[in-house]
Amino acid sequence: MNFSIVKRIIGYVLVFVAVLMVLPCIVAVIYQEREGWSFVITAALCLLLGFLIMRKKPENRVFYVKEGFVAVALSWIIMSVMGSLPFLITGTITNPIDAMFETVSGFTTTGSSVLSDVEAVSKSVLFWRSFTHWIGGMGVLVFLLSMLHMTGGGSHINLMKAESPGPSVSKLVPTVQSTAKILYIIYLAMTVLEVVFLLIGKMPLFDALTITFGTAGTGGFGIKNDSMAGYSPYLQIVVTVFMILFGVNFSAYFLLLRRKVKQAFSMEEVRWYLLIILASIALITLSVRGMYGSVGEAARHAAFQVGSIITTTGYASTDFNLWPEVPRTILVLLMFIGACAGSTGGGIKVSRLVILVKTIKKELHTFLHPRSLKKLKMDGHTLEHETVRATNVFLIAYVLIFSFSVLLVAFDGNDLITNFTAVASALNNIGPGLELVGPMGNFGLFSNGAKLVLIFDMLAGRLEIFPLLLLFVRDTWKKF
Repeated sequence: MNFSIVKRIIGYVLVFVAVLMVLPCIVAVIYQEREGWSFVITAALCLLLGFLIMRKKPENRVFYVKEGFVAVALSWIIMSVMGSLPFLITGTITNPIDAMFETVSGFTTTGSSVLSDVEAVSKSVLFWRSFTHWIGGMGVLVFLLSMLHMTGGGSHINLMKAESPGPSVSKLVPTVQSTAKILYIIYLAMTVLEVVFLLIGKMPLFDALTITFGTAGTGGFGIKNDSMAGYSPYLQIVVTVFMILFGVNFSAYFLLLRRKVKQAFSMEEVRWYLLIILASIALITLSVRGMYGSVGEAARHAAFQVGSIITTTGYASTDFNLWPEVPRTILVLLMFIGACAGSTGGGIKVSRLVILVKTIKKELHTFLHPRSLKKLKMDGHTLEHETVRATNVFLIAYVLIFSFSVLLVAFDGNDLITNFTAVASALNNIGPGLELVGPMGNFGLFSNGAKLVLIFDMLAGRLEIFPLLLLFVRDTWKKF
């Protein structure tokens, strides 16, 4: 383990978090809130620790997958600890585990909350709470890769693999640093575009920014107690469209920018993603049409919730916990499917499920034709054995963590649906679940022990499980 380069990266992350604290400070000045001092104190601590850690330059600046995974996992944990301090200093949240839960939920773009009355929280703290979604959506290390030359040569890809969601990570252009820049330019441009559309709908600027942060990062922290239910149909439609757009593989947008329209729309994962969304909207609309004044209103709420759940954003335009069993079941299934790889969404990812279905079809074909050699293909390219193996191993680890987490959370004594959907929400980075953790409820009902389990699940889900698990392997910490 090259500890020196890992410490260097963590130092960069701390300094980066300190710089980000400037924005909520500005918000505090605008709204004349004393809570701004909490961000000043936190920023000073981050700068102090960051520069202390980076004081000694690493002799060896090249690192491998192990260092990349450990650096990313530790960076996210430390970032979450420091990011929770404003909640504690301002007294918005007094329990350290609750503050950590809220912050991890923000950075991992989960959107689950322990707060029962968010409208009573100061503007600067609300801004920071939502801004953590935008920071975590594309990834902190991806941003640093786009701005700094931190490591030698091809080592950048090991950071990107650890932080970017999906079964595989590829470079859009020859260098990883340039790829990171392109991803963030697309991310920023789409963010600005959504803010503009929301302002056109006469949403206040503060609301437009915080709602967009949640949409772009597919996080879903609301600034109103009813989430998005109180906003106009136009604003709900805008958010619906952008939630779905942010759940698309960003490689498709890169292809569109390069005027490779046919190639962009021929991506299997994107086609399946959109097909699943359309089919789910149609089925839910048919199931809930009697609960609303018109079919159009039912379709609007169905589209909003489908877009919110499959992209793992977590906003709510209505209390879908009151819907019949069929639409609620569809939403639970969408929790697991998730968005596309290479997007800001969570979940298992559509591409992994496509690969899994193709693998099953291949096995069935092999039973019928034992001597045939059938290769798995996606988007016209042969899938490497390593990609298929990694997908299978991920799903095994996912099921084991999910099952064990449901068991541990069950000791709190809540009902099965609450426990099951709470863990599904955490591991898939969604936000609301069903029953006690529905869109109008919160996660404050869980014990500290259960919250720690859910914190682990949120981090594991955002970092695609293995970077976090690697911290618990003894051989990880051996020096080379």
